[in-house]
Amino acid sequence: MRLLKVIWLALVLGGMLACTGYAQETAAAAAHGGHHGLPAYAVKVFSIGPVVITNSMVVTILVTLGLVLFAQVVSRNVKPVPSGLQNFSEWMVESMYNFLGDILGERLNKKTFWFFGGIFFFILFTNWFGLVPGIGTVGWKVTYSDGSQEFQPWLRGGNADLNMTTAMALLFFFLWTVWALRENGVVGFAKHLFAPKGKSEGFMQYFMIAVFLVVGVLEVISILFRPVSLSFRLYGNIFAGENMLESMMNLIPWLGWLIPLPFYFLEMLVGLIQALVFMLLTAVFTLLICEHDPDEDHGHGEVATTGH
Repeated sequence: MRLLKVIWLALVLGGMLACTGYAQETAAAAAHGGHHGLPAYAVKVFSIGPVVITNSMVVTILVTLGLVLFAQVVSRNVKPVPSGLQNFSEWMVESMYNFLGDILGERLNKKTFWFFGGIFFFILFTNWFGLVPGIGTVGWKVTYSDGSQEFQPWLRGGNADLNMTTAMALLFFFLWTVWALRENGVVGFAKHLFAPKGKSEGFMQYFMIAVFLVVGVLEVISILFRPVSLSFRLYGNIFAGENMLESMMNLIPWLGWLIPLPFYFLEMLVGLIQALVFMLLTAVFTLLICEHDPDEDHGHGEVATTGH
């Protein structure tokens, strides 16, 4: 425990020094018309064969390893009466399971909790990891042929990279399609989008069919744009937050370690909210396509009863 405190203190002090040094360097660069601010794209750190590893990927890998290591530690000696880390981890997972169960229902929650619970904790800890002092501020300078220089950090917040948020959104879109087809079938999926709801007769029946066809087309367009909105919302909030912290750091360079502190707490809250928003939106999208019409379920129940 004492060793952890020493490591944490060293990280904080190192981060404070790095922030101050980085603020002075960027202030000097800005004074000479140079670029400052987090680049809009992740930069290459190294490559393994044809696979390029960027600074945001390094953070993503570190967070993943941290979560795996935490899971291994807490599950090594599972006790009937939990305590310490086991108690804390069970509280986190059980709270999230009950929270999602109230939204999705017990049956759908059992099928999808592995994704929604996992994506929430992954986004949350990736967002918070990006706030560790030194991430985004410790790196190297690249000198171009025209003599201009650009700062490139060794580490970059995972969700401050549009590639990462897009990958998560596309993964959800794929799973959403699989869950929707499993729950409804191909015909049921099409009826869910285009078939008129409720009962009508005569002219109104044909009118409602036309209306719901148009609504279905709009719904398909909306569904196709969901990965775009999910990825840009998360990326925009985290990227803007990191740039805001850097701006606060550069206001008074020799106080670059102090001024951003209140905004760090704000960004911790933003990281939590954005993880919740991503998880809740994806969960609600899944619920909307997987829930069945009560009238349809009632009809199925009658058929089943008659069959028996």
